[in-house]
Amino acid sequence: MSRVSRRDVLKAGAAASMSPVLVAMCGSTSLGADPYADARLVDGEPPKPEKGSFTVAVLPDTQNYSQRHPETYLAQTEWIAANKQDRNIACVLHLGDITNNNTVEEWHNAVKAMRVLDGQVPYFMVPGNHDYSAGGVCKDRTTRLNDHFSVGQFRELPTFGGTYDKEPDRLENSYHLFSAEGRDYLVLGLEFGPRADVVRWANEVAAKHKDRAAILITHAFIYSDSTRYDWEKYGTKQSWNPHNYAVAKNTGDDVSDGEELWNNLVSKHENFVLTLNGHVLHDGLGQVTTATPAGRDVHQVLVNFQMRPHGGDGWLRLLEFRPDGKTVQTYDYSPVLKQRNESPANQFAMQLAPVARA
Repeated sequence: MSRVSRRDVLKAGAAASMSPVLVAMCGSTSLGADPYADARLVDGEPPKPEKGSFTVAVLPDTQNYSQRHPETYLAQTEWIAANKQDRNIACVLHLGDITNNNTVEEWHNAVKAMRVLDGQVPYFMVPGNHDYSAGGVCKDRTTRLNDHFSVGQFRELPTFGGTYDKEPDRLENSYHLFSAEGRDYLVLGLEFGPRADVVRWANEVAAKHKDRAAILITHAFIYSDSTRYDWEKYGTKQSWNPHNYAVAKNTGDDVSDGEELWNNLVSKHENFVLTLNGHVLHDGLGQVTTATPAGRDVHQVLVNFQMRPHGGDGWLRLLEFRPDGKTVQTYDYSPVLKQRNESPANQFAMQLAPVARA
């Protein structure tokens, strides 16, 4: 098994401070009092993509925006819509924790922001732990997600593939198909701590679309030390593992963490090229590349900005898929600060393994 992890983030000492409210909410963070200690902040947007490229925009953990800073959430989606042509934005991926406390007001704020993209850019969403149960405490699998984003609205889109076969009218588990610049992709979105039968369904979807490069989005997959969540190996040494939430204990669900999803889903198929997750605090960043049994590299990426000031300062992750069909260049940009972060943990390139055509 080959593994390449994030290394040696260079410190630039950008001056900023985390609010006392956020420190209390998030707990300690490796960034200490300065959430931008490892940043290389540069004014202006990332360079425009070269001809033949397309972009996938990533929205991790908007929970604080839905609760306290809806104007920031709106700024993110408005920037995406305004830049859809210049950056050839193919889709938007939301990595979960859409809300903080799973309240009606927070869902209304999320709907207002995401609906900016309706008819502009297709978006695909998964729930995070904060999107479950009263107060967002994730003690069961009740969620207001389906009250505010219906399967019906997604069925109208040409990108819609389907939902978990045993819950056809729920959005927690869904898949989507998009094509850009002559390349075909499958986005498989799974619930927080996917149940064993959901993983069964996901395997069927991945196999059915084996000629498409597959991207898995789920809220918890890799940790901030660039290892996968692994309850059996690490237990509580890795904070916030799905196995350690009340939903696993109260429901009896056979939940899956990152290592289980790797072994029981991702590594079993030769079309996965990338996984994306949020959820994890500390610096909220991580990446690891692991080879499948057949020797194909799969990149696994953590990105979460909720610990930044003002609930995240509006940071987006932009994945630029370049014309060579294998290079993906990552940029982090905040349309609120109008800055990009050029630290090695925030701006880097990945090489995607080719997918065999059927």
